[in-house]
Amino acid sequence: MFYKQIDSEIIGYALDTLYNIISNDEEEEVEENSTRQSDDLGSQFTEIFIKQQENVTLLLSLLEEFDFHVRWPGVKLLTSLLKQLGPQVQQIILVSPMGVSRLMDLLADSREVIRNDGVLLLQALTRSNGAIQKIVAFENAFERLLDIITEEGNSDGGIVVEDCLILLQNLLKNNNSNQNFFKEGSYIQRMKPWFEVGDENSGWSAQKVTNLHLMLQLVRVLVSPNNPPGATSSCQKAMFQCGLLQQLCTILMATGVPADILTETINTVSEVIRGCQVNQDYFASVNAPSNPPRPAIVVLLMSMVNERQPFVLRCAVLYCFQCFLYKNQKGQGEIVSTLLPSTIDATGNSVSAGQLLCGGLFSTDSLSNWCAAVALAHALQGNATQKEQLLRVQLATSIGNPPVSLLQQCTNILSQGDKIDRRGSKIQTRVGLLMLLCTWLSNCPIAVTHFLHNSANVPFLTGQIAENLGEEEQLVQGLCALLLGISIYFNDNSLENYKKEKLKQLIEKRIGKENFIEKLGFISKHELYSRASQKPQPNFPTPEYMIFDHEFTKLVKELEGVITKAIYKSSEEDKKEEEVKKTLEQHDSIVTHYKNMIREQDLQLEELKQQVSTLKCQNEQLQTAVTQQVSQIQQHKDQYNLLKIQLGKDNQPQGSYSDGAQMNGIQPEEIGRLREEIEELKSNQELLQSQLAEKDSLIENLKSSQTSPGTNEQYSATDAARSSEQVAELKQELATLKSQLNSQSTEITKLQTEKQELLQKTEAFAKSVPVSGENETVTATKSTDVELLQETKELKSEIKALSEERTAIKEQLDSSNSTIAILQNEKNKLEEKLTDSKKEQDDLLVLLADQDQQIFSLKNKLKELGHPVEEEDELESGDQGDEDDEDEDDGEDQDHI
Repeated sequence: MFYKQIDSEIIGYALDTLYNIISNDEEEEVEENSTRQSDDLGSQFTEIFIKQQENVTLLLSLLEEFDFHVRWPGVKLLTSLLKQLGPQVQQIILVSPMGVSRLMDLLADSREVIRNDGVLLLQALTRSNGAIQKIVAFENAFERLLDIITEEGNSDGGIVVEDCLILLQNLLKNNNSNQNFFKEGSYIQRMKPWFEVGDENSGWSAQKVTNLHLMLQLVRVLVSPNNPPGATSSCQKAMFQCGLLQQLCTILMATGVPADILTETINTVSEVIRGCQVNQDYFASVNAPSNPPRPAIVVLLMSMVNERQPFVLRCAVLYCFQCFLYKNQKGQGEIVSTLLPSTIDATGNSVSAGQLLCGGLFSTDSLSNWCAAVALAHALQGNATQKEQLLRVQLATSIGNPPVSLLQQCTNILSQGDKIDRRGSKIQTRVGLLMLLCTWLSNCPIAVTHFLHNSANVPFLTGQIAENLGEEEQLVQGLCALLLGISIYFNDNSLENYKKEKLKQLIEKRIGKENFIEKLGFISKHELYSRASQKPQPNFPTPEYMIFDHEFTKLVKELEGVITKAIYKSSEEDKKEEEVKKTLEQHDSIVTHYKNMIREQDLQLEELKQQVSTLKCQNEQLQTAVTQQVSQIQQHKDQYNLLKIQLGKDNQPQGSYSDGAQMNGIQPEEIGRLREEIEELKSNQELLQSQLAEKDSLIENLKSSQTSPGTNEQYSATDAARSSEQVAELKQELATLKSQLNSQSTEITKLQTEKQELLQKTEAFAKSVPVSGENETVTATKSTDVELLQETKELKSEIKALSEERTAIKEQLDSSNSTIAILQNEKNKLEEKLTDSKKEQDDLLVLLADQDQQIFSLKNKLKELGHPVEEEDELESGDQGDEDDEDEDDGEDQDHI
């Protein structure tokens, strides 16, 4: 740009010249309290300058220069333009690209002069422009301004702190978006150190007082009753949670605090606790550092009813008391209870809030009367229970006289009027008492009955209304009309002489309906009525202006119309209205019933939410437990499979059918081995049968040789030798078969024992698994979470699979048992066959012995006949005899076996 090529010093002189032309600070000082004249040269020059928007855009671009001689005059010139024609210049900056962002960089300038003038520039820029306020806030203005305040020493800082606080007020006041951003950014917590002033009696400089005053106002901006209720409530809670309210109460009870700071602190605490139950409860617990300690409320009320205290301080205390009772039925009950006979301290050592209010109500200071009456009215506001309780209050007037009720005493003072010499306004006491009575009797038929029960009250009211008094007394007449109208509208017709219809006839005869309505209208037409209806805070320039209370104006607006209608209604309309009222009361009772139900359901909902959160925690714990149990089950499975493998390896070399193979799950191989055993036994059986067939054939041969002895003697001897050899072989085979049978029987016994061990292990493992499953099922029923149920079902399915696996193993064991039984049957059959073979062998031996005997007898016969017998024959016969002896011995051994 062209200005970059020009000497910065020349640019600075040009900007200073424009500033001197446009600025008229001296004139503003002279005309500080007057309106700006139309021929103001500064405004005219400003209008000429901004007529071309490029001039403002060029000035914004010059502010990006870091050179001090350019930047500082540019800041001053733009500030002067904003002071002259703020809205027009604001609009030009708003539409300029990055216009506001360029100005925000001034707060980060290391040169304090430019930074401080940048704060003044932003003050003028953000004044009454919500759009620019939002942009500045979102450009991190809160963070930078709070940092500057901290660097400058908080409340002990200089005028820079004051300028920063004014800028913060511009950004936050009446700007809900920025207030929410300030709260959400946790900037409220950073305000607490501002109020750490201690109990020092010195060190309150004028600048510190100004700074602290602005800080208190900034707190009030965040909790103003004009803000949306939700935003105010959230800020109030944040101030309690961060300790800001506690710090303000410390200043409230501290000594040596300047009066204006103390007054503003009371107003600030009032709005921080207004309508917030938690903050109100905390404030009720605050005690003043006295001996003995007294509640802060009592100390403040002592200042309110003390006429020597400053007027603004008394107004601040009244506002604080009103805010403490606002929507606080608990606090209202505590205040009223201090007036009841059962709670009054008989010793008189301590003064209660109720006693202070009664003392102020009946003092000779009209301002104290008004403040006490309004404070007591706020203790009854919207609380029918406390209105009825206050009827029980009895006051001792003088020694020897019976006590009178508080209601009666109020009407007695009211009827005395100006007879009692009071300090202050003439009508202030009566206005305060009438406001108290109107608040007390509204929406409380029992209080109306007590009021009408005193026969002097209605004549006094009608007399006051009927008189033609001066302008000052018109307000009292209007309030008397309102009180009489409340006595009619909320009358339950329980007193015969003061029923609604009779009271209306009395008004028509003595006052006239039109006159009555005209006097009733004096209240809302009063000039101070509209002023009091604008703000809840009782802010009056002088005590004479303290006439109406803000909450009372709401009551007047609510009742003025219905009382007017009630005066003009006929008796029939009253009856209809009574019916409608009864219907409405029934409806209200139904609504109240449903509200109670909703409240109970809300409590139940809160309990259920707590239960849900508890169950969620339990669910997480159970999920963790389930995960652990699943991992444990998996570990058990792995250990189980490892054990099966180990047992299988240990028993596999032995070739036995032990439970290792069964635990390893190789049931088909085991069955195959058993079948091989059966095949071997069958082959042995076939071998034995073949041997028996050979023996049968040998026996047949022997028989045939016996039938032909003469021709076959030589062959018979040879056959006998062969048969003896075969018998010896059979004996040997029998011994082998017996050993095989013994080994098989031992193996079968071993299989049975291992089967029992396997069954025990399987049952133990099956018991351990269902127990964990039952525990999981029991714990799972406690949880309502769907995911836990799903995981529990999966775990059950796993356990079911394990149970089925166990059942399969058991069935396999049963099949093994049946196989073993079959083998046992086979063994028994083989033993029977062996027994049969033994018998056949014995028979064979007997036959052989008979054959030998026959042969020997034949030889003897041959010798006797002289037939020569050869030596070999004898030797053979001797050998044969020896062999027979040996055969007999073997036979005996065999029989023994």
